[in-house]
Amino acid sequence: MARTLNRLSARTVAALSSPGRYADGGGLYLRISEGGSKQWVFLSRAGGRQREAGLGGVNSIPLARAREIAAGFRQAIAEGRDPIEERRVERAKRIVVPTFGQLADEVLASLKVGFRNEKHIAQWEMTLSEYAKPIRHLTVAEIGTDDILKCLRPLWSEKRETASRLRGRIEKVFDAAIARGFRRDANPARWKGHLDVLLPKEKKAARGHHAAMAFADLPFFMERLRGVEGTSARALEFTILTAARTGETLGARWGEIDLTERVWTVPGERMKAGREHRVPLCARAVDILKELRPDRGKPNPIALVFPSGRTGKALSNMSMTMTVRRLKIEPEPTVHGFRSSFRDWCGEATSFPREVAEAALAHAVGNAVEQAYRRGDALEKRRKLMVAWASFCGGTVGQGKVVPLARAAR
Repeated sequence: MARTLNRLSARTVAALSSPGRYADGGGLYLRISEGGSKQWVFLSRAGGRQREAGLGGVNSIPLARAREIAAGFRQAIAEGRDPIEERRVERAKRIVVPTFGQLADEVLASLKVGFRNEKHIAQWEMTLSEYAKPIRHLTVAEIGTDDILKCLRPLWSEKRETASRLRGRIEKVFDAAIARGFRRDANPARWKGHLDVLLPKEKKAARGHHAAMAFADLPFFMERLRGVEGTSARALEFTILTAARTGETLGARWGEIDLTERVWTVPGERMKAGREHRVPLCARAVDILKELRPDRGKPNPIALVFPSGRTGKALSNMSMTMTVRRLKIEPEPTVHGFRSSFRDWCGEATSFPREVAEAALAHAVGNAVEQAYRRGDALEKRRKLMVAWASFCGGTVGQGKVVPLARAAR
Protein backbone atom coordinates (compact mmCIF):
# COMPACT_ATOMS: atom_id res chain seq x y z
CA MET A 1 0.00 0.00 0.00
CA ALA A 2 1.44 3.36 -1.06
CA ARG A 3 2.33 5.78 1.71
CA THR A 4 -0.17 8.66 2.02
CA LEU A 5 1.92 10.75 4.45
CA ASN A 6 5.61 11.65 4.83
CA ARG A 7 6.55 10.74 1.26
CA LEU A 8 9.48 13.14 1.14
CA SER A 9 12.70 13.14 3.09
CA ALA A 10 15.03 15.98 4.02
CA ARG A 11 17.58 14.60 1.55
CA THR A 12 15.00 14.45 -1.24
CA VAL A 13 13.87 18.00 -0.55
CA ALA A 14 17.48 19.20 -0.82
CA ALA A 15 18.13 17.22 -4.01
CA LEU A 16 15.00 18.15 -5.98
CA SER A 17 15.57 21.01 -8.44
CA SER A 18 13.11 20.71 -11.34
CA PRO A 19 10.22 23.20 -11.25
CA GLY A 20 6.95 21.64 -10.12
CA ARG A 21 4.94 20.50 -7.13
CA TYR A 22 5.96 17.44 -5.08
CA ALA A 23 3.53 15.81 -2.61
CA ASP A 24 4.49 14.86 0.91
CA GLY A 25 0.93 13.69 1.60
CA GLY A 26 -2.07 15.00 3.51
CA GLY A 27 -2.22 18.23 1.50
CA LEU A 28 1.42 19.23 2.08
CA TYR A 29 3.49 19.96 -1.04
CA LEU A 30 6.94 21.18 -1.89
CA ARG A 31 6.70 23.73 -4.70
CA ILE A 32 9.75 24.64 -6.77
CA SER A 33 9.48 27.76 -8.93
CA GLU A 34 11.05 28.37 -12.35
CA GLY A 35 13.71 30.40 -10.60
CA GLY A 36 14.60 27.50 -8.31
CA SER A 37 13.13 28.78 -5.03
CA LYS A 38 11.46 26.16 -2.82
CA GLN A 39 8.37 26.74 -0.71
CA TRP A 40 5.95 24.66 1.35
CA VAL A 41 2.27 24.95 0.43
CA PHE A 42 -0.88 23.37 1.79
CA LEU A 43 -3.73 22.53 -0.61
CA SER A 44 -7.33 21.94 0.39
CA ARG A 45 -10.74 22.01 -1.24
CA ALA A 46 -13.68 24.16 -0.14
CA GLY A 47 -16.91 24.85 -1.98
CA GLY A 48 -15.77 22.78 -4.92
CA ARG A 49 -12.59 24.78 -5.54
CA GLN A 50 -8.97 24.21 -4.63
CA ARG A 51 -7.36 26.61 -2.21
CA GLU A 52 -3.69 27.10 -1.48
CA ALA A 53 -1.84 28.49 1.55
CA GLY A 54 1.87 29.24 1.52
CA LEU A 55 3.62 27.98 4.65
CA GLY A 56 7.08 29.43 4.03
CA GLY A 57 10.35 28.65 2.31
CA VAL A 58 12.36 25.51 3.00
CA ASN A 59 15.24 27.61 4.32
CA SER A 60 13.13 28.95 7.16
CA ILE A 61 10.63 26.08 7.60
CA PRO A 62 12.24 22.60 7.85
CA LEU A 63 10.34 19.52 6.69
CA ALA A 64 9.36 18.45 10.22
CA ARG A 65 7.88 21.87 11.02
CA ALA A 66 6.01 21.99 7.70
CA ARG A 67 4.41 18.62 8.60
CA GLU A 68 3.31 19.98 12.00
CA ILE A 69 1.63 23.00 10.36
CA ALA A 70 -0.07 20.76 7.79
CA ALA A 71 -1.31 18.44 10.55
CA GLY A 72 -2.85 21.45 12.31
CA PHE A 73 -4.59 22.46 9.09
CA ARG A 74 -6.02 18.94 8.64
CA GLN A 75 -7.27 18.90 12.24
CA ALA A 76 -9.07 22.22 11.74
CA ILE A 77 -10.71 20.94 8.55
CA ALA A 78 -11.85 17.78 10.35
CA GLU A 79 -13.50 19.99 13.00
CA GLY A 80 -15.35 21.94 10.32
CA ARG A 81 -13.18 25.05 10.56
CA ASP A 82 -11.39 26.93 7.77
CA PRO A 83 -7.68 27.12 8.70
CA ILE A 84 -6.75 29.32 5.74
CA GLU A 85 -9.38 31.92 6.62
CA GLU A 86 -8.48 31.70 10.32
CA ARG A 87 -4.85 32.40 9.50
CA ARG A 88 -5.81 35.33 7.28
CA VAL A 89 -7.92 36.86 10.06
CA GLU A 90 -5.13 36.37 12.57
CA ARG A 91 -2.62 38.03 10.27
CA ALA A 92 -5.04 40.88 9.57
CA LYS A 93 -5.19 41.59 13.31
CA ARG A 94 -1.45 42.14 13.29
CA ILE A 95 -1.52 44.50 10.30
CA VAL A 96 -1.67 48.19 11.15
CA VAL A 97 -4.08 49.59 8.57
CA PRO A 98 -3.09 53.15 7.56
CA THR A 99 -5.47 56.03 7.08
CA PHE A 100 -6.19 57.18 3.56
CA GLY A 101 -4.07 60.28 4.18
CA GLN A 102 -1.07 58.25 5.32
CA LEU A 103 -1.22 55.87 2.38
CA ALA A 104 -1.93 58.67 -0.12
CA ASP A 105 1.22 60.51 1.00
CA GLU A 106 3.20 57.27 0.74
CA VAL A 107 1.89 56.47 -2.74
CA LEU A 108 2.61 60.00 -3.96
CA ALA A 109 6.16 59.84 -2.60
CA SER A 110 6.80 56.71 -4.67
CA LEU A 111 5.17 58.15 -7.80
CA LYS A 112 7.08 61.45 -7.69
CA VAL A 113 10.14 59.78 -9.20
CA GLY A 114 8.31 59.29 -12.48
CA PHE A 115 6.74 62.75 -12.69
CA ARG A 116 8.30 65.17 -15.15
CA ASN A 117 7.50 68.49 -13.54
CA GLU A 118 6.76 70.15 -10.22
CA LYS A 119 3.32 71.26 -11.41
CA HIS A 120 2.15 67.65 -11.73
CA ILE A 121 3.37 66.85 -8.23
CA ALA A 122 1.66 69.96 -6.83
CA GLN A 123 -1.64 68.95 -8.48
CA TRP A 124 -1.52 65.50 -6.89
CA GLU A 125 -0.64 66.94 -3.49
CA MET A 126 -3.41 69.53 -3.60
CA THR A 127 -6.20 67.20 -4.77
CA LEU A 128 -5.32 64.41 -2.34
CA SER A 129 -4.98 66.79 0.61
CA GLU A 130 -7.71 69.36 0.00
CA TYR A 131 -10.40 67.68 -2.10
CA ALA A 132 -9.94 64.30 -0.39
CA LYS A 133 -9.95 65.85 3.10
CA PRO A 134 -13.25 64.13 4.12
CA ILE A 135 -11.57 60.70 3.96
CA ARG A 136 -7.98 61.40 4.98
CA HIS A 137 -8.60 60.52 8.64
CA LEU A 138 -10.39 57.23 7.83
CA THR A 139 -8.54 53.94 7.41
CA VAL A 140 -8.42 52.54 3.89
CA ALA A 141 -10.24 49.43 5.13
CA GLU A 142 -13.34 51.27 6.36
CA ILE A 143 -13.90 53.73 3.52
CA GLY A 144 -16.93 52.97 1.35
CA THR A 145 -18.53 54.28 -1.82
CA ASP A 146 -20.54 56.94 0.02
CA ASP A 147 -17.33 58.38 1.43
CA ILE A 148 -15.86 58.67 -2.07
CA LEU A 149 -19.02 60.37 -3.33
CA LYS A 150 -18.72 62.98 -0.55
CA CYS A 151 -15.38 63.98 -2.07
CA LEU A 152 -16.49 63.94 -5.70
CA ARG A 153 -20.02 65.37 -5.73
CA PRO A 154 -19.11 68.94 -4.69
CA LEU A 155 -16.79 69.12 -7.72
CA TRP A 156 -18.66 67.00 -10.23
CA SER A 157 -20.92 69.70 -11.70
CA GLU A 158 -18.60 72.71 -11.64
CA LYS A 159 -15.14 71.16 -12.05
CA ARG A 160 -15.74 67.90 -13.89
CA GLU A 161 -12.17 67.47 -15.15
CA THR A 162 -10.72 68.13 -11.69
CA ALA A 163 -13.20 65.70 -10.13
CA SER A 164 -12.32 63.05 -12.71
CA ARG A 165 -8.61 63.40 -11.98
CA LEU A 166 -9.29 63.28 -8.24
CA ARG A 167 -11.26 60.05 -8.66
CA GLY A 168 -8.41 58.46 -10.62
CA ARG A 169 -5.86 59.43 -7.97
CA ILE A 170 -8.04 58.10 -5.15
CA GLU A 171 -8.49 54.88 -7.12
CA LYS A 172 -4.72 54.47 -7.38
CA VAL A 173 -4.33 54.84 -3.60
CA PHE A 174 -6.92 52.10 -3.04
CA ASP A 175 -5.21 49.89 -5.62
CA ALA A 176 -2.11 50.15 -3.44
CA ALA A 177 -4.16 49.40 -0.31
CA ILE A 178 -5.56 46.21 -1.87
CA ALA A 179 -2.17 45.12 -3.22
CA ARG A 180 -0.59 45.51 0.24
CA GLY A 181 -3.34 43.61 2.04
CA PHE A 182 -4.80 46.61 3.88
CA ARG A 183 -8.18 46.12 2.25
CA ARG A 184 -10.21 43.11 1.06
CA ASP A 185 -13.23 44.88 -0.38
CA ALA A 186 -13.36 46.14 -3.97
CA ASN A 187 -11.91 49.51 -4.89
CA PRO A 188 -14.60 52.08 -3.89
CA ALA A 189 -13.28 54.64 -6.42
CA ARG A 190 -13.57 52.29 -9.41
CA TRP A 191 -15.37 53.99 -12.31
CA LYS A 192 -16.61 51.33 -14.73
CA GLY A 193 -19.57 49.40 -13.41
CA HIS A 194 -19.50 51.34 -10.14
CA LEU A 195 -19.25 55.13 -9.89
CA ASP A 196 -20.28 55.53 -13.51
CA VAL A 197 -23.83 54.50 -12.52
CA LEU A 198 -23.89 56.78 -9.46
CA LEU A 199 -22.61 60.05 -10.91
CA PRO A 200 -24.13 62.06 -13.79
CA LYS A 201 -22.68 61.31 -17.20
CA GLU A 202 -20.60 64.03 -18.77
CA LYS A 203 -22.18 65.60 -21.81
CA LYS A 204 -19.86 64.97 -24.70
CA ALA A 205 -18.87 68.13 -26.46
CA ALA A 206 -16.82 68.53 -29.56
CA ARG A 207 -13.33 69.38 -28.40
CA GLY A 208 -11.84 72.02 -30.61
CA HIS A 209 -8.25 73.05 -31.05
CA HIS A 210 -6.56 75.62 -28.85
CA ALA A 211 -7.70 79.08 -29.93
CA ALA A 212 -5.01 80.40 -32.25
CA MET A 213 -4.20 83.78 -33.76
CA ALA A 214 -4.13 84.08 -37.55
CA PHE A 215 -0.43 84.15 -38.43
CA ALA A 216 -0.91 87.33 -40.47
CA ASP A 217 -1.72 89.15 -37.21
CA LEU A 218 1.46 88.02 -35.45
CA PRO A 219 3.72 90.95 -36.45
CA PHE A 220 1.27 93.51 -35.01
CA PHE A 221 0.80 91.42 -31.84
CA MET A 222 4.55 90.95 -31.37
CA GLU A 223 5.18 94.69 -31.72
CA ARG A 224 2.71 95.33 -28.91
CA LEU A 225 4.15 92.50 -26.83
CA ARG A 226 7.69 93.89 -27.07
CA GLY A 227 6.36 97.07 -25.48
CA VAL A 228 5.19 95.18 -22.38
CA GLU A 229 7.68 94.98 -19.53
CA GLY A 230 8.18 92.04 -17.18
CA THR A 231 9.38 88.47 -17.12
CA SER A 232 6.02 87.05 -18.19
CA ALA A 233 6.04 89.15 -21.37
CA ARG A 234 9.58 88.06 -22.22
CA ALA A 235 8.67 84.43 -21.52
CA LEU A 236 5.71 84.70 -23.87
CA GLU A 237 7.78 86.35 -26.60
CA PHE A 238 10.47 83.67 -26.21
CA THR A 239 7.79 80.94 -26.34
CA ILE A 240 6.38 82.26 -29.60
CA LEU A 241 9.81 82.72 -31.21
CA THR A 242 10.84 79.15 -30.32
CA ALA A 243 7.41 77.54 -30.94
CA ALA A 244 7.79 75.95 -27.51
CA ARG A 245 5.16 74.64 -25.13
CA THR A 246 4.33 76.63 -22.02
CA GLY A 247 5.86 74.13 -19.61
CA GLU A 248 9.09 73.93 -21.59
CA THR A 249 9.60 77.68 -21.31
CA LEU A 250 8.56 78.03 -17.67
CA GLY A 251 10.86 75.17 -16.65
CA ALA A 252 13.86 76.36 -18.69
CA ARG A 253 17.12 76.54 -16.73
CA TRP A 254 20.37 78.26 -17.58
CA GLY A 255 22.22 74.96 -17.83
CA GLU A 256 20.10 74.15 -20.90
CA ILE A 257 21.15 77.32 -22.73
CA ASP A 258 24.23 77.58 -24.95
CA LEU A 259 24.45 81.22 -26.04
CA THR A 260 27.63 80.61 -28.01
CA GLU A 261 26.04 77.94 -30.21
CA ARG A 262 22.63 79.60 -29.92
CA VAL A 263 20.92 76.38 -28.88
CA TRP A 264 18.47 75.59 -26.10
CA THR A 265 18.54 71.88 -25.21
CA VAL A 266 15.38 70.78 -23.40
CA PRO A 267 15.97 67.49 -21.53
CA GLY A 268 13.71 64.55 -22.28
CA GLU A 269 12.09 64.52 -18.84
CA ARG A 270 10.59 67.95 -19.56
CA MET A 271 9.35 67.10 -23.05
CA LYS A 272 5.89 65.73 -23.80
CA ALA A 273 7.35 62.92 -25.93
CA GLY A 274 10.07 62.16 -23.36
CA ARG A 275 12.89 62.86 -25.86
CA GLU A 276 15.59 65.55 -25.70
CA HIS A 277 14.78 68.48 -28.00
CA ARG A 278 17.30 71.01 -29.31
CA VAL A 279 15.88 74.41 -30.16
CA PRO A 280 17.85 76.79 -32.43
CA LEU A 281 17.70 80.33 -31.09
CA CYS A 282 17.12 83.34 -33.33
CA ALA A 283 18.82 86.65 -32.62
CA ARG A 284 15.84 88.11 -30.75
CA ALA A 285 15.56 85.00 -28.54
CA VAL A 286 19.26 85.37 -27.69
CA ASP A 287 18.73 89.05 -26.87
CA ILE A 288 15.91 88.12 -24.48
CA LEU A 289 18.18 85.63 -22.72
CA LYS A 290 21.02 88.14 -22.46
CA GLU A 291 18.57 90.68 -21.03
CA LEU A 292 17.51 88.21 -18.32
CA ARG A 293 20.95 86.77 -17.64
CA PRO A 294 22.47 87.78 -14.28
CA ASP A 295 24.96 90.66 -14.60
CA ARG A 296 27.79 89.03 -12.70
CA GLY A 297 29.51 85.78 -13.48
CA LYS A 298 28.13 82.64 -15.03
CA PRO A 299 24.50 81.84 -14.18
CA ASN A 300 23.76 78.94 -11.87
CA PRO A 301 22.98 76.08 -14.31
CA ILE A 302 19.95 74.99 -12.27
CA ALA A 303 18.57 78.53 -11.91
CA LEU A 304 15.35 79.27 -13.78
CA VAL A 305 15.61 81.45 -16.86
CA PHE A 306 12.16 82.97 -16.29
CA PRO A 307 11.68 83.10 -12.48
CA SER A 308 8.85 84.94 -10.81
CA GLY A 309 10.10 88.29 -9.60
CA ARG A 310 7.90 87.92 -6.52
CA THR A 311 8.71 84.38 -5.37
CA GLY A 312 11.83 83.45 -7.31
CA LYS A 313 10.10 80.21 -8.27
CA ALA A 314 8.76 79.25 -11.69
CA LEU A 315 6.11 81.50 -13.16
CA SER A 316 2.60 80.12 -12.94
CA ASN A 317 0.94 78.57 -15.98
CA MET A 318 -1.42 81.55 -16.08
CA SER A 319 1.32 84.19 -16.22
CA MET A 320 1.65 84.24 -20.00
CA THR A 321 -2.12 83.88 -20.46
CA MET A 322 -2.67 86.98 -18.34
CA THR A 323 -0.13 88.85 -20.48
CA VAL A 324 -2.19 88.00 -23.57
CA ARG A 325 -5.38 89.13 -21.83
CA ARG A 326 -3.90 92.48 -20.86
CA LEU A 327 -3.29 93.17 -24.56
CA LYS A 328 -7.07 92.77 -25.14
CA ILE A 329 -6.92 90.71 -28.33
CA GLU A 330 -10.27 89.68 -29.82
CA PRO A 331 -10.84 86.81 -30.17
CA GLU A 332 -8.40 85.94 -27.40
CA PRO A 333 -5.78 83.35 -28.44
CA THR A 334 -4.30 80.77 -26.10
CA VAL A 335 -0.57 80.55 -25.49
CA HIS A 336 -0.51 77.02 -26.90
CA GLY A 337 -2.38 78.33 -29.94
CA PHE A 338 0.71 80.25 -31.08
CA ARG A 339 2.21 76.87 -32.00
CA SER A 340 -0.70 76.44 -34.41
CA SER A 341 -0.05 79.92 -35.79
CA PHE A 342 3.55 78.91 -36.41
CA ARG A 343 2.51 75.66 -38.11
CA ASP A 344 -0.02 77.45 -40.32
CA TRP A 345 2.63 79.96 -41.34
CA CYS A 346 5.06 77.16 -42.18
CA GLY A 347 2.53 75.39 -44.39
CA GLU A 348 0.91 78.37 -46.07
CA ALA A 349 3.61 81.01 -46.35
CA THR A 350 6.89 79.12 -46.74
CA SER A 351 8.38 76.27 -48.74
CA PHE A 352 10.04 74.59 -45.78
CA PRO A 353 9.43 70.80 -45.80
CA ARG A 354 6.69 69.45 -43.55
CA GLU A 355 9.23 67.28 -41.68
CA VAL A 356 11.27 70.35 -40.70
CA ALA A 357 8.19 72.18 -39.42
CA GLU A 358 7.06 69.16 -37.40
CA ALA A 359 10.56 68.70 -35.98
CA ALA A 360 10.52 72.35 -34.87
CA LEU A 361 7.37 71.55 -32.88
CA ALA A 362 9.05 68.42 -31.41
CA HIS A 363 6.48 66.20 -33.13
CA ALA A 364 7.40 62.66 -34.14
CA VAL A 365 7.20 62.25 -37.92
CA GLY A 366 6.66 58.96 -39.73
CA ASN A 367 6.40 55.42 -38.41
CA ALA A 368 8.83 53.68 -36.07
CA VAL A 369 11.04 52.47 -38.93
CA GLU A 370 11.32 55.96 -40.44
CA GLN A 371 12.12 57.42 -37.04
CA ALA A 372 14.80 54.80 -36.44
CA TYR A 373 16.58 55.73 -39.68
CA ARG A 374 16.17 59.47 -39.14
CA ARG A 375 18.91 59.82 -36.52
CA GLY A 376 19.50 63.58 -36.83
CA ASP A 377 17.20 66.33 -35.63
CA ALA A 378 17.64 68.64 -38.67
CA LEU A 379 19.00 71.36 -36.39
CA GLU A 380 20.52 73.55 -39.09
CA LYS A 381 17.48 73.25 -41.34
CA ARG A 382 15.32 74.20 -38.38
CA ARG A 383 17.62 77.12 -37.61
CA LYS A 384 16.85 78.61 -41.02
CA LEU A 385 13.15 78.07 -40.38
CA MET A 386 13.22 79.75 -36.97
CA VAL A 387 15.22 82.72 -38.31
CA ALA A 388 12.58 83.15 -41.01
CA TRP A 389 9.83 82.89 -38.39
CA ALA A 390 11.51 85.52 -36.21
CA SER A 391 11.90 87.80 -39.23
CA PHE A 392 8.22 87.45 -39.99
CA CYS A 393 7.16 88.02 -36.36
CA GLY A 394 9.42 91.07 -36.15
CA GLY A 395 8.05 92.62 -39.31
CA THR A 396 7.69 96.39 -39.10
CA VAL A 397 4.09 97.45 -38.62
CA GLY A 398 3.07 100.77 -40.06
CA GLN A 399 0.41 102.08 -42.38
CA GLY A 400 -1.15 98.62 -42.32
CA LYS A 401 1.94 97.04 -43.88
CA VAL A 402 4.16 94.24 -42.74
CA VAL A 403 7.54 93.13 -44.08
CA PRO A 404 6.67 91.00 -47.14
CA LEU A 405 6.66 87.27 -46.47
CA ALA A 406 8.91 86.57 -49.42
CA ARG A 407 11.62 88.80 -47.94
CA ALA A 408 11.12 87.44 -44.39
CA ALA A 409 11.48 83.83 -45.47
CA ARG A 410 14.77 84.36 -47.25
